[in-house]
Amino acid sequence: MVASDIDGTLIGLDNRVSERTAAVVRRVIGSGTPFVLVTGRPPRWVSMIAEQVGTTGFVVCANGAALYDVGEDRVVWQRGLEPVLLSDLAEALREAIPDVAFASERVGATAHDDRVRPFVAERTYRHPWIDSDDVEVPLAEVLGRTAVKLLAQHDTMTSAEMALAAEAVLGEEVVVTFSTNSGLVELSAAGVTKATGLADVAERAGVPREDVVAFGDMPNDVPMLTWAGHGVAMANAHAEARAVADEVTAQHTDDGVALVLERWF
Repeated sequence: MVASDIDGTLIGLDNRVSERTAAVVRRVIGSGTPFVLVTGRPPRWVSMIAEQVGTTGFVVCANGAALYDVGEDRVVWQRGLEPVLLSDLAEALREAIPDVAFASERVGATAHDDRVRPFVAERTYRHPWIDSDDVEVPLAEVLGRTAVKLLAQHDTMTSAEMALAAEAVLGEEVVVTFSTNSGLVELSAAGVTKATGLADVAERAGVPREDVVAFGDMPNDVPMLTWAGHGVAMANAHAEARAVADEVTAQHTDDGVALVLERWF
C-alpha cells in the first residue's frame, strides 16, 4: 500500500500534482496496489487531487478524524469532538494562550452536505489559507456542534510555540498537531491521528503495516511515518518529520514522491 499526504508532499505550489507524479501514481493503482491520500484536508477539499491521480478509493481526512470514500462520495466514519469538550478545550487554551482565536471543521454524510456548515470561525480568526466555505459566527456557535477538528490561531506565535503551550495544559485529552508553522494548531479527539486512520484502511485492504510506504512533510504526518513499514519525508519537511523517517526524498516541487515510487512502478 502507498499512502501520501497532499500539501507539501504530493502537490506543488500550484495545488496540482505534476505530470510525472500523477503518472507513477496511476501505475501504482493500475498494478492493484492500494493508493491512499492521507491529509489534514476535509473531504470537500480532496476530490480535485483524487481526480488528478485517478484514485477512487478511501481518503483519510482531517488528520485521521474522518474516512471518506471519494468514489462513492460518502463519509464512512468520523471521530469528533463533542460540544462540551470543545468548550472545555477553548477555555483552557484561552487561559494558556491569550488572544487565541478559534474555528471548527465539521463533516457531514458527503463531501458537500448541505445540512452541515463545514467550517465556522469567530471574527478574530485569521486564515493561513483561503477558505471560501467559512462562516463568521460567535464563539458559542464555533463550539456548539460536534467537530472533527478544533483549530486555534494566534497572530504572533508560531505553530510550534502554540503546540507546546497547548500540550502543557491539555495533556492527553486531545491530539495537538500542526500542518503549517504560521500560528495555527489543530486539535483532534484523543488517539486520532493520520496513523490510526491509515491503519483502518490497511486493515480493510488486508495489508500489514510493514507493507505500507507513506510520504509526508509536517508534524501531523509523524504518526503515519512512524507507523508505516517505510516512512518517507520530503526534503522540505519539518525537522520532526525528517527525524522519524526511514528515508528523505527530494522536495515536493521536485517530484520527491515520484522519485521513490519509480523504483517499483
